[in-house]
Amino acid sequence: MTDPKLFALIIGTEILNRRRIDKHFAFMTEIVGSYGLKLSGSLIIEDDPALIVQTLKYLASQPKSIIFSFGGIGSTPDDYTRKCVAIALRDGHLHTHPVAKAIIEERLGKDAYPHPIRMAELPRGSELIENPVNKMPAFSLDERYFFMPGFPEMSHPMVEGILKKLFPQKKAYYRYTLTALCKENELIDIMEQMPENIEFSSLPKLYSDGWRVSISVASHDDILAKQAIQMVIDELNRKEIVFSMVDESNK
Repeated sequence: MTDPKLFALIIGTEILNRRRIDKHFAFMTEIVGSYGLKLSGSLIIEDDPALIVQTLKYLASQPKSIIFSFGGIGSTPDDYTRKCVAIALRDGHLHTHPVAKAIIEERLGKDAYPHPIRMAELPRGSELIENPVNKMPAFSLDERYFFMPGFPEMSHPMVEGILKKLFPQKKAYYRYTLTALCKENELIDIMEQMPENIEFSSLPKLYSDGWRVSISVASHDDILAKQAIQMVIDELNRKEIVFSMVDESNK
């Protein structure tokens, strides 16, 4: 899929009330960045079925969306994700996945019943994602929507395998960044001239000796990225604004 929109959906009241610290966002930004990609969004939401359903519908409605969801696929009463996925993206019903059922029975034996076996109840058309830690499978739909455990040690290796399959060829991403000794608004005119297909950011900060602004441009096209940063440099030179520059190509 070209120009996909990647989303991380992190489900867990325990993260919002800080009983656990989120580790998914930092991991996702780093791993997708290594493929020359970026997240279009990351959401942390509570274990609320209505909220989960509406969030899934919204993310799935985005053009070329790919969702990496973490949490809520277990067998406890507050694990709502499997049912919510069925409501949001399928027929609203869960169906026993025969392969998942066999895996759980083989792994747990008689202890698979009465509760763990529920993890084999999945939305229609689910494909299994292998769990490298305890073999309890996760699942995906349409090779676009991936639903994994909340435990990073299980889900993060899954994400690595998924990305390798979806994007077998990594793309270089060229970024150039400079810091100028000025206020952000002194560069608005040149900001407005940036090409639409350039990723552009402006980050101002006030220090004890005055304002500084970090300007960053990025593109899969190195020539285009260099042209964009040169536009900024020319504007700074014209206004006699002091700046320092760092080459961050391929980062």
